[in-house]
Amino acid sequence: MAPGAVAAAAAADPGENPPPESSSCPLLLIAPAASYRTAAYLAAARALGQSVLLASAGELPLVPANVTGVRLTGSSRTELLACLPSGVRIRAVLATDDETVPLASRVAAALGLPHNPTDAALASTRKDIGRARLAAAGVPVPEFLRLDLNAPLAEPLASLCYPVVLKPLALSGSRGVIRADDPQSALQAAQRIARLLVDAGVSGETGSTLLVERYVPGSEFALEGLLESGRLRVLGLFDKPDPLCGPFFAETLYVTPSRLATEEQEQIRRIVERACAAYGLHSGPVHAEIRGGSGKFIILEVAARTIGGLCAQLFELVAGTTWEEMVIRNALGESLAEPSQELARAADGGPMCAGIYMLPVREAGILRRVEGVGAARRLPGILELIIWLREGYELVPLPEGASYLGFIFAQGDTPGQVEQFLRDAARELRVVVAPALPVRVGAVGDPNHRQAPGRDHKKSPA
Repeated sequence: MAPGAVAAAAAADPGENPPPESSSCPLLLIAPAASYRTAAYLAAARALGQSVLLASAGELPLVPANVTGVRLTGSSRTELLACLPSGVRIRAVLATDDETVPLASRVAAALGLPHNPTDAALASTRKDIGRARLAAAGVPVPEFLRLDLNAPLAEPLASLCYPVVLKPLALSGSRGVIRADDPQSALQAAQRIARLLVDAGVSGETGSTLLVERYVPGSEFALEGLLESGRLRVLGLFDKPDPLCGPFFAETLYVTPSRLATEEQEQIRRIVERACAAYGLHSGPVHAEIRGGSGKFIILEVAARTIGGLCAQLFELVAGTTWEEMVIRNALGESLAEPSQELARAADGGPMCAGIYMLPVREAGILRRVEGVGAARRLPGILELIIWLREGYELVPLPEGASYLGFIFAQGDTPGQVEQFLRDAARELRVVVAPALPVRVGAVGDPNHRQAPGRDHKKSPA
């Protein structure tokens, strides 16, 4: 692909460069090399007749047929702009994952296209910045502080009120999130997360700083929505029936509609909308994590992206359209029809209950096979069962791991019935794992022959 100069577009004022109307002008989709979400966005764009320019990282980014690809070599707006095909007018810019949200905002701003402010995009991907902004705006969040991994840790950890939760500033999917109940376990957790950040190649401030927050008891909920001119439209509110108490926080069950009372659901919507306003977000997808109960809720996370894993498929299975189609239409400036809470309604307007079981990796080793898949698929209420990882993949559980084993989707008449269907299906599965053998570096007989201190497992598709 021949790169083209886009300096004029980069310097243009938003009012002088309105988004083109024709779908022949591509949507710029910015995605990490191994995102769960890329395929769903491409399929949604295809269904809408919208062409796509896919910008992704990796030595050999996989670009489907009929999709133009640009290889990302970093997070620089200037580098990406310089790689865009000459003469192409971008219609809108979207990010699939947290790590590309700030870049998408900077690129859209440079092209004069609608976007969330860059500082708002950054706040949605940096836990410490987001927490500080929410606290300053009076939005309920856990008590928190930043922990410098390059400074002595014993004294600050001894002064905390336990239990606490330690987490990296920028990783997602509960990776590196650890509960500690005393100073000694907190020190061990901090050291473990520090090693994880090194292994993950996280550098700079995000690689040397942790967020430490007061552990908040209660149930967890996830809200999925779209912002339209600052107004939050709720697409679904999920209960997480499994208790998330630590020491690690593997997410499993998501069930919708929520069993919370209507007034509590509205309370959550208002809190999330306030959080978006505090960040400065005014358009695009929102994924929020909330914790609490009995009318008292706090914000754990607000991300300017869709839900993780393959959870967004629930929307298509139940409502007949896809989450990504709605996000693309929102990015293109199209008005979406009411009502809200669409995920909780069938096509005829009646209640519809659905859920997903995200199968966590529970045992380290080499995946040999998953037994019982056929039996689980035949159970009542099961819509789909996907085993995401393949034989030979090295399984790494949380807090270091970054992959789900697979996903089970179910539908039923009540949230409780859906939950039971999912649990029944998960019980049918038996994961066969072989030990991971140590890696040897150098030839046998070589005096430098040694056992590698770490592992180089296959890269996760997460």
